[in-house]
Amino acid sequence: MGAYILRRLLLMIPTLLGIMIINFALVQFLPGGPIEQILSQLEEETSATDRISGGGGGDVNGGGASEGSYHGARGLPPDFIADLERQFGFDKPPLERFLLMMGNYIRFDFGESYFRSISVVDLVLEKMPVSISLGLWSTLLAYLISIPLGIRKAVRDGSRFDTWSSGIIIFAYAIPGFLFAILLLVLFAGGSYYKIFPLRGLTSDNFSELSMIGKALDYLWHIVLPVTASTISAFATLTLLTKNSFLDEIKKQYVITARAKGLSEGRVFYGHVFRNAMLIIISGFPALFIGIFFAGSLIIEIVFSLDGLGRLGFEAAVNRDYPVLFGTLYVFGLIGLLVNLLSDLTYVYVDPRIDFESRET
Repeated sequence: MGAYILRRLLLMIPTLLGIMIINFALVQFLPGGPIEQILSQLEEETSATDRISGGGGGDVNGGGASEGSYHGARGLPPDFIADLERQFGFDKPPLERFLLMMGNYIRFDFGESYFRSISVVDLVLEKMPVSISLGLWSTLLAYLISIPLGIRKAVRDGSRFDTWSSGIIIFAYAIPGFLFAILLLVLFAGGSYYKIFPLRGLTSDNFSELSMIGKALDYLWHIVLPVTASTISAFATLTLLTKNSFLDEIKKQYVITARAKGLSEGRVFYGHVFRNAMLIIISGFPALFIGIFFAGSLIIEIVFSLDGLGRLGFEAAVNRDYPVLFGTLYVFGLIGLLVNLLSDLTYVYVDPRIDFESRET
């Protein structure tokens, strides 16, 4: 197993490098960039200032604004633009910039945000509690609901309960996450019906003044709606996965043999079927958590006015904040690769009969 883990860790290096190369190359072809955005903003501000100063009735000679007051309309000085490019590192060719960036990333030095004057690490740590709250609670809630429901559907396959519960699950899976989030806001956050839960944020304004129990209750009060909205699709998928996994195991020969030997249904189910059927479900926990943690948070954060990693990544892409964009891509890509390895190791832990190393040889 040690050799297998070492091979997987070494394989992560070219994989992560390929991810960074592809995204860096794509960015080079995108129109606009941090320099262009800064120049555009400065020119707009200069033009607005000139219009204000030139719109006050003209100069002392009665000839309106002087020619020099329209400096913004002629563009910014080339020396200023060149200095700005040196400041952001765009005076170097793309290959050199990429090699310098990867050299810093190997040391986990991600630099500072272009527009926020804060290091990328501090910025990610600032936004992470929101995304962790959504990912962790959504994953736990999905497992607590889906596993018992999926087992019951497998045991009562084809019954009336299985039919109407499948209808609800398919309906829940078909609802877009943002639409369900808006529905929750309208119904329970003071939209048109009830004002039971807060509209935005993870804590109240007086959070620091509350007791420990009060802080816990306030946090749970704020997290109910966003967690519910982010859980619905994962809940539907995991329920059907659980049901199908148990149905596959129930139909296998060893179950028929165990029943023929006179074992009770409870002994057959919980002593044999349960462990084998839960293998794929338990081992998929890390991947499901990371999926909710990274992929499902953007729309939920926007709807519920939460400032997390999903919103951070979206704003970094829109503003061309490359240190934040590539720094988070590097970290999240590395975490995703490690989670895939963790999922495989979880397989082996749950069922020691699985040996990835022997399969490769």
